[in-house]
Amino acid sequence: MQRRNQIETWLSGLWPGESFQLAPASADASFRRYFRVSRGAAPTLIVMDAPPSHEDCRPWLKIQRVLHEAGAHVPEVIAQDLDQGFLVISDLGNATYLSILDADNASFLYSDATATLIDIQKASKPGVLPEYDVALLQRELDLFPDWFVARHHGSPLPDADRATLQKVFERILAVNLAEPRVYVHRDYHARNLMVIADETRRNPGVIDFQDAVYGPISYDLVSLFKDAYVTWEEEIVLDWLVRYWEGARKAGLPVRADFADFHRDYEWMGVQRHLKVLGIFARLYHRDGKDGYLQDMPQVAAYLRKACDRYDELKFIVRLLDRLENRQAQAGYTF
Repeated sequence: MQRRNQIETWLSGLWPGESFQLAPASADASFRRYFRVSRGAAPTLIVMDAPPSHEDCRPWLKIQRVLHEAGAHVPEVIAQDLDQGFLVISDLGNATYLSILDADNASFLYSDATATLIDIQKASKPGVLPEYDVALLQRELDLFPDWFVARHHGSPLPDADRATLQKVFERILAVNLAEPRVYVHRDYHARNLMVIADETRRNPGVIDFQDAVYGPISYDLVSLFKDAYVTWEEEIVLDWLVRYWEGARKAGLPVRADFADFHRDYEWMGVQRHLKVLGIFARLYHRDGKDGYLQDMPQVAAYLRKACDRYDELKFIVRLLDRLENRQAQAGYTF
């Protein structure tokens, strides 16, 4: 309540003598909250509440400028108070891709999303955004044994299995780090892409980009097409992926010349992301008391299992999932 009072006091200073109303707009997996501001006939705006003790608005502001200059439709900054952790930004509405996607509009919407992604990637320059380096990728992978395996399933790995898993991680990272590098949103999926009703503005609106980095070119495609919150038949996704690859080549992006090689990079990048996501979802539940992501774990695990089953070097992860899900007998072995 104290933070809300602080927001209202700040907004009163921005608009002296004007009345306004605040309503919750959304929250995310961090400490950030969002409120929609209504001011009579004026267009609604969004207030981002990012408590400075937990969040820093400056990366968001920097990346907003980078993406805007690349041609992406991101929220505009109306006002800011970094000491208090408040931003007023333009309102991209509440129609996420997730809320309207269906079999009839999916190809059209994903075409828009990949076109924007290509423009973002074309603008990429080293040294602008933080590197998605081996240390960060490894920290993300470690969330899987620490939070998903040990905490969520109550099954800490013996030292020998942890060592084996680390060798698998090293192989995954070698493939990930060998990819061409571009700007990476890191959560480019159906909850963070907005459908814009104004035909004069570009679709999609792009939000929740504050963790963007400079890293593997296939990462955002994994976020988009192997989405934890919506799934599509693999044949359809493969068609969308080919269309992206063709568009990226025409745009001069450094994708692999052979689609089979590009697809392998995409699959292995997906393994890294889904190991991380399972760890994050478990941590959100056990550490932060947020249970809404538990329902999405089975889909993420299914993506992970399917990809790992295709490559001998990744079969250890399949066997580990079998043990956690008590599938050893069905699979015909003991772990």
